[in-house]
Order: sequence, then structure tokens, then C-alpha cells
Amino acid sequence: MGDIRIRPANLNDVPHILYHRRAMFSEMGCRDEPLLDRMEEATEQYLREALPSGIYRAWMAETEGGRVVSGGGIAIVPWPGSPDFPAPRRGWILGIYTEPEFRRLGIARRIMETIVAWCRGEAFGYVSLHASVDGRQLYEKMGFNPTNEMRLYLR
Repeated sequence: MGDIRIRPANLNDVPHILYHRRAMFSEMGCRDEPLLDRMEEATEQYLREALPSGIYRAWMAETEGGRVVSGGGIAIVPWPGSPDFPAPRRGWILGIYTEPEFRRLGIARRIMETIVAWCRGEAFGYVSLHASVDGRQLYEKMGFNPTNEMRLYLR
């Protein structure tokens, strides 16, 4: 399948990020098309503001021919410090997705390694993510640990 290069995402990548995010949720079992449409609209609005401002960073994996086959990013949000990380921000890794025919080639790992290296360079104390069943094994191999996060759905 040739060489795959990892590069920072830009506004031109918004359609790829939206496609990957929708495919990710669909593959995890969400089949409600109107709900996916609303999620996609909200995500596009977010990305068009967050990518230029730097509160969302993303990286894309593309083939020699320029086909985007994988990607992922990190949302950086203001947050009161904690004993683990006293800085006033947190990072959540989001949307790690690889096209089905490019899976099991180490591309998602390369995306993750790129994001983690960027976070280290930015002096984050830790980063978080929500793992899908398929992604959990990769994240555990990379040293991610489960936490005590809980969720209450309000609707």
C-alpha cells in the first residue's frame, strides 16, 4: 500500500475529519442518521473555529497519492488544575479512525504516537481518551490506563 505519511491537519481536512468521525460512530453502533447528521453539523462548526485557534489539533495519515486513510486529534480545553496536572488545561484525544482496508498496518499507532509526542512537547501532564472496544487494546499497549470517570445522561 506504499508509504504513509503523517501530517498536521488544516481546514481543508475538515471533510475528512467529519467523514472519519461519522464512520467511527456508525461502526460503534450508532445507526440514527438524523442524530449523526446533527453531530456532523455541530462538529463542523466546532472544527472551523477550533482548528484555526489551536484548541483542536489533528493529524492525518495519507498515502503517497494523497489519499487520507486515517486521522485523529486532540481537544485542548481550559480546566482548573489538579494535583496530577496543575496547569489550567486538559487534553482529550478524539476521533482516532482508520479506513478499514488500512487497518492492522500500524497507522493508528503512528497517529497516536504523533499526538502523544506533541502533548509531551507541550508539557501536558497526561491526556485522556474514550476508548472503543476496537481501540482499547492499542491504547493499553501504549500505556493508557482506565480512570474513574463516570457519566450521567441528561436526556
